[in-house]
Amino acid sequence: MGKITLLDGGMGQELLRRSSRVVTPMWSADIMLNEPMLVRDLHREFIDSGARVITLNTYTATPQRLRRENQFSQLKNLHQHAMNAAKEAIELAQCNTVAIAGCLPPLVASYRPDVSLSFEDSLATYRQLVELQAPASDLFICETMSSITEARAACTAALESGKPVWVALTVSDEHPGQLRGGESLVDALLALESFDTQATLLNCSQPEAISACWPFLKMKHHKIGAYANGFLSVDSLYPGDTVEELEVRQDMSPEQYADHAMTWAKNGASIIGGCCEIGPTHIKALFNRLCSEGFI
Repeated sequence: MGKITLLDGGMGQELLRRSSRVVTPMWSADIMLNEPMLVRDLHREFIDSGARVITLNTYTATPQRLRRENQFSQLKNLHQHAMNAAKEAIELAQCNTVAIAGCLPPLVASYRPDVSLSFEDSLATYRQLVELQAPASDLFICETMSSITEARAACTAALESGKPVWVALTVSDEHPGQLRGGESLVDALLALESFDTQATLLNCSQPEAISACWPFLKMKHHKIGAYANGFLSVDSLYPGDTVEELEVRQDMSPEQYADHAMTWAKNGASIIGGCCEIGPTHIKALFNRLCSEGFI
């Protein structure tokens, strides 16, 4: 039975709940600029809950999203603040076994490859993000990838850094054998075989959809894992919307999320964490379960 690396949970929704600021389409990037202490303290809570990989709070800090909100001039500043917050959290937690993951997200909008850039334009932007985040990143996660083109571009840029790279695909909740963009998950896994990544994960989908895809993921020869979300549905979310459009599931308590995650642990997962709406209490409950059953 292999040991499991525990990731953190979702930053965005948790930060917005803790902030006194009006929710904007910039989501957590707005808080990163104006209330960086909230980001630092949330990172630390995840560490104290057992997470040993924390992800930079840069998910919405892409050039495309910032231009849409007339905030492109803050690109470098946002990334520097995010790196500072993560490093300060590790120092405060006095835990030198925590790794920082750089974040390579969808550049325009989550779950919407129909509005994404071409491979060449995506690659140029991902290279820019890698350069910005590399000073603080121990690895890179290409996360919430909803199309093969998007994943290939992010992985290409991340691997050029020379750091370990994990790729996390997001699958349809209604059709779990497909990426959010409609492409086959099996086709995506085959298309990424030639990339020298260290892990393949599924993320930001309902736990049930991830479990349904597990037989496909187990075909991979390297590390596999998952970090699910706690949304009822993402169908109402469009580019420029805010997370106020999303409804939280009422059947995803920390213990219920741990139940889902433990099925992945018992079926070969090496990496497990949480995504949107999965907070420190969820990660703590999962950490306790993993410890009690010998996975940590």
